[in-house]
Order: sequence, then C-alpha cells, then structure tokens
Amino acid sequence: MEWKYYTPKFEGDYHFDAIKNSAWSGHLKFAYDLVRFMKPKQIVELGTHHGASFLSFCQAVKDENCSTISFAVDTWKGDRHTGFYEETIYRNLKSDIEKYYPNLAKMLRMTFDDALNLFTDESIDILHIDGYHTFEAVSHDFKTWLPKVSKNGIILFHDIAVRYSDFGVYKLWDMLKSQYPTIQFEHSSGLGILFPKGYHSQFEDVLQREKEFQTYYQS
Repeated sequence: MEWKYYTPKFEGDYHFDAIKNSAWSGHLKFAYDLVRFMKPKQIVELGTHHGASFLSFCQAVKDENCSTISFAVDTWKGDRHTGFYEETIYRNLKSDIEKYYPNLAKMLRMTFDDALNLFTDESIDILHIDGYHTFEAVSHDFKTWLPKVSKNGIILFHDIAVRYSDFGVYKLWDMLKSQYPTIQFEHSSGLGILFPKGYHSQFEDVLQREKEFQTYYQS
C-alpha cells in the first residue's frame, strides 16, 4: 500500500472555526492522510478542545469509507494551558459531529482516567495525546494509556516543540524517541508520531520518508 497525499475538503460549519483557533492547523493534512493510509479500527483522542484534529480524523474515515470508530475524550472545561472556555465550544462541536459524522464518532465528556476502563487493552490503533501539557501530566497519560494501544498501534503527541513555561511534552518526547521508531514535525507547535509496540510492514517505507514528509506537510 502506498502513502497518498490528499487535498481534503473538510465538512462542517464549525470546522472552520476549529481550524482558525487551533495550534493543530498545520497538521490537519497529515492526520487525514495517516488515517486513510492506516485505516485504523479505533481512534481515541485525549484532549479535543475545538476539535480540529478530531474532525480531521473523522473526515478521513468518512472519505475512506472504512469501519473506524473515533472517540473524543475531554471535559470541555479547559485548563491553565488552553484557558477555560465556554459551553458553546462543546455544543458547537457536538452539533457538527452529529450532523456530519453521526455513526463514525463519539464524544466522551469525562476525564482521561475515567475513560480508561471503557477501552480494552490493545484495542486502540491511533491514540492522540493532547491534554494538559506538563511533563507529569503527559507522562501519566502515556503510562496509563499505553496498554490500550494495539500491537503496531501509533501514539500522536502534540506540542513537542513547545519549550516555555511549564510545558513538558518535549521532555517526554526526547526520552521516547531514543527508545522507539518515530516521525516528528516541528511546525504548528510540533507533532510526534510514536510506534511503541512495533509497526506494520506497510510503514517501512513511511519511516524512511520523514524528511520528505517534513518538507511537504510544513509547506
């Protein structure tokens, strides 16, 4: 199977506001292409906020017509890093998901720890960790959710390039990338792609194309 570069058209009235307000905006095409390439059975996102990344996953599932189910886990209350936000963010995102991706996505309004028991071990093919960004918080999320990641599954970490205040994702990422196969992007606050339990043979070529991907997706 060959990696393809798509030019996606994102549906949804709210999606454009999500993109405009998101530091994830520079990674939308990569996320879309990744899902269409991998065709995962289950995606779980820890920390959704406006939903830019999550809606990109959903659009890829819809366009690929695969059987993926995606779960967004968030309290939709905010924190010291994102700021605390209004109920309208949750309601608007919920409205778009119900309208455009009703059978493809589910919103779980709860803490990450409370959601853990809803997923069986080795059941998540793509896990996106984008919650509270201190080193302690992201390390906890990685440790507690790693058993839920499938063999050959992928973990995405946002904000690996943010090195101010008490952001600490970069510290965990620097540790992990010395232990596991990875791909990383520095733009849009940075995105790390981790293969913590091996990878399918279809990713052999992908891992060799990191510089190509960095050039293409940063443009």
